[in-house]
Amino acid sequence: MQNHIVCIASEFKGNEVLEEAKKAGWRVSLVTREDYKDSNWTWDCLSDFVTVAKTATSDDYIRAATNFAGKYPIRRIIGVDEFDVLTAARAREHLQIEGMSNSHALRFRDKLRMRIVADAAGIPCPDFVGCFNPEDINAYLEKVEFPVIIKPRTEVSAFGIRKCENAAQVWDTLNELDSRHTWRDHPSQYQIEKFIEGNVYHVDSVIHGGAVVAVGVSKYGTTPLNVSHRGGVFTSSIVDYKSKERRELEGLNRKLLKAFEHKHGVSHAEFLESEEDGKFYLLEVACRVGGAYIANVLEQACGFNLWSEWGKLSIETDEEPYIPPKTRKEYAGITLALANQKCPDTSHYGAEEIVYRVNKPKHVGLIFRSKSRERVQELMNEYSSRITEDFLQIAPTKERHDDHYR
Repeated sequence: MQNHIVCIASEFKGNEVLEEAKKAGWRVSLVTREDYKDSNWTWDCLSDFVTVAKTATSDDYIRAATNFAGKYPIRRIIGVDEFDVLTAARAREHLQIEGMSNSHALRFRDKLRMRIVADAAGIPCPDFVGCFNPEDINAYLEKVEFPVIIKPRTEVSAFGIRKCENAAQVWDTLNELDSRHTWRDHPSQYQIEKFIEGNVYHVDSVIHGGAVVAVGVSKYGTTPLNVSHRGGVFTSSIVDYKSKERRELEGLNRKLLKAFEHKHGVSHAEFLESEEDGKFYLLEVACRVGGAYIANVLEQACGFNLWSEWGKLSIETDEEPYIPPKTRKEYAGITLALANQKCPDTSHYGAEEIVYRVNKPKHVGLIFRSKSRERVQELMNEYSSRITEDFLQIAPTKERHDDHYR
């Protein structure tokens, strides 16, 4: 019988996963939101396609996946977006299909659980506390050095983060959240941690048999928190292959993934380099491909595509084992921003190192590739200024992601 994989995608992404499964001869089914039914999916790869409402819950996705099993037994289920990871895990448990369990996946979703696991493994984290017990919170506030941030445990990126300069602001924020009388806003859904100023790096990995078989180490030009709250151009670029920072981050990343028992798949981990003591601290880790076209940057610089590798890992069998990719050591970087036009025209941007132009409504973005890291930095600086002048749109800060899993 033909192998069958179901992909759950609450956003338009993951075509490479579908392509790899189809290429290997698998039957491919997709569950996505109704508002993405006309998106540019790789339709020739799909045997089955079903949509759920924009307001669908996790249970609605699981039911749709279960209905596929009524026609053809399912061997694998994968959730491609951050909000799909737990849904896919629950669907696997419901249908008794191999793969990461819901409780295991929660380590990569719940930031408080993330901190607890990492801290127990000796991986530096900002001082933190869960928002459960007033005495514990007050004891924490008496010893921590301000400022601190109040962070949602299950949001993505910088959504919902509040910065507080003293204990009174912390309690005002927690009381305001509690006054909303919703479970989503209950203070227990948040954690408090010390705010650390510094540079943010991300490590993106392909993991097979518990070993990191391909990795990219990059540095954000402006932190996601600053872009989210102040607007501007997002940038990220590959770190020097011979640098001390890269060696240290690769080691921390291996230690982190071992502590989280992540043995098969991909990951996106973020670490902050403190301006105060120069140490790296864990910000977060996810068991999915990072956003903001990070996969495209790595493909240009390192020669492997995170989405494609995730697809290949998802369909590995004893008969068809996974083969790690060959990699290269070049440099690439991205400039990305919200645009004040629906379809910004960047044809007048003519640098020969431009190898990818973002094609997404209301967005403008360029990826540069060179054998010289300095040249990539020059181009990012130049085109960040040009994008700011030509296209930049500042959007109001959202308190939360418009997800549908609540």
